[in-house]
Amino acid sequence: MRIVFFGTPALAVPSLAALTERHEVVAVVCQPDKPVGRSRKPVPPPVKVWAEEHGISVHQPAKLNDGQFESWLREQQPELCAIAAYGRILKEPILNVPPHGFINMHPSLLPRHRGPSPIQTALLMGDTVTGVTIMRLILEMDAGDIILQEEHPIDPDDTTASLTEELAPVGGKLLAEAVDLIEAGKAEFTPQEHEKATYTHLFTKEDGCINWQESAPAVHNRVRACNPWPVAYCCFKGETCRIHRTALVHEPATVDPGIVMRVTRDEIIVATGAECISILELQLPGKRVMTAGEFLRGHRVEPGDRFEEG
Repeated sequence: MRIVFFGTPALAVPSLAALTERHEVVAVVCQPDKPVGRSRKPVPPPVKVWAEEHGISVHQPAKLNDGQFESWLREQQPELCAIAAYGRILKEPILNVPPHGFINMHPSLLPRHRGPSPIQTALLMGDTVTGVTIMRLILEMDAGDIILQEEHPIDPDDTTASLTEELAPVGGKLLAEAVDLIEAGKAEFTPQEHEKATYTHLFTKEDGCINWQESAPAVHNRVRACNPWPVAYCCFKGETCRIHRTALVHEPATVDPGIVMRVTRDEIIVATGAECISILELQLPGKRVMTAGEFLRGHRVEPGDRFEEG
């Protein structure tokens, strides 16, 4: 089947790779290169890098709805368009270009966690199971009929980084299978149970702010959800402290939330609104990420010290 693929981050690369093995991907559409770091040097997105390495034409439109992109897409004569984490909203008449429409790889078990941050939100909410859904793309966000769906367990220590890496190949496999079914005329389209839909928001830096009044599981889940971005943070002795990894400590908090209960060789045990949490990896401004053990060898931390909201 002749396909134009839409995708931008690393999450989308396995989907593109799986499609190219079994179908004709004639072009890739991704977001423009973005400036990164202090130098602000433009860096190409992972999908662009992979496509160019494999000789696939790449198109990076700054605008989608001015008519020029629609004309370009029609020139490619796609039978179907496939999307995986493209990051921009597509509207009619673009959606009407391919005769078999658009299908989308979404990393959640729709209708749960519609929207831009399904992986982060699944972790933030403490979900124990997530998955991948392949659906028909329509104007309403993530509301199209489901073609395929597969569950995937969430490990208690999974982060957004690790869970994204786990779900990416699952998404690629399912997306390729869905295209096979459509090409063979065997695809079944199942309407979503819209009354069960939940919605996510685009994460911002503020989502990383730790509220020590929350329970230990809630703090732990925020740390997991915000790794690798925006990274959970708080304030310690007047400095912003980024918390990269934590563990639950199932014992009651006997001091106020945010107060250090005790310090071991490799852990900093902090009280929350319910039970305690162990800080395992942290980072001060301008410093590298350190284990708690490394941090304690260079910084004085004692019971009674306070971690405060950032």
